[in-house]
Amino acid sequence: MSPLGSVARPPVGLSPEETMRYRLTQGRFVAPVEARLIGVDGEVVPHDGESVGELEVRGPWIASSYYRVEDPDKFHDGWLRTGDIGNITPDGYLTLTDRAKDVIKSGGEWISSVELENQLMSHPDVLEAVVVGVPDEKWGERPLAAVVVREGRSVTAAQLRAFLDGRVAHWQVPERWTFIAEVPKTSVGKFDKKVVRRRYADGEIDVQSG
Repeated sequence: MSPLGSVARPPVGLSPEETMRYRLTQGRFVAPVEARLIGVDGEVVPHDGESVGELEVRGPWIASSYYRVEDPDKFHDGWLRTGDIGNITPDGYLTLTDRAKDVIKSGGEWISSVELENQLMSHPDVLEAVVVGVPDEKWGERPLAAVVVREGRSVTAAQLRAFLDGRVAHWQVPERWTFIAEVPKTSVGKFDKKVVRRRYADGEIDVQSG
């Protein structure tokens, strides 16, 4: 979207708390940039601040295709598929919540792995947590939570389920849990979710039901 896509400038006349809430978004799109959200079923979802979809954008300086290369994973009818998942408020403010490659598609709905991770890591007994989607016969995918417990602390899967209930939608709470010594990371320190998925597929992870 270079050189510019959106600007997080809050409306005037707000309280400091409201101003910060706006500044924590990715902002409003500048005038020449159009944006839309595409849901899990491929339909455009409303800008209501709650409906979630993959961000697609187009504009005079935004690429609409690769030269002599068709790539439907990157472009959709002239729109750039950003691979970012988020929502847009009625007044046009964008909030990104996940990446499309990490979002969990469960029963025709999307679950943000990042939101689940952040909620789990807010628990006082949890040092780190990584959430990935794993195959499920009924729902297509369901979240698996891999948790690192703080040294000298203890917590159970049932306790963590109860902690999440009310913080996220009930249907988003994982049924599958595993407790690990360390979250695998990439060379730049990011959670390496590919490794977690592979270990689950290979049966290397001891999975509990919460």
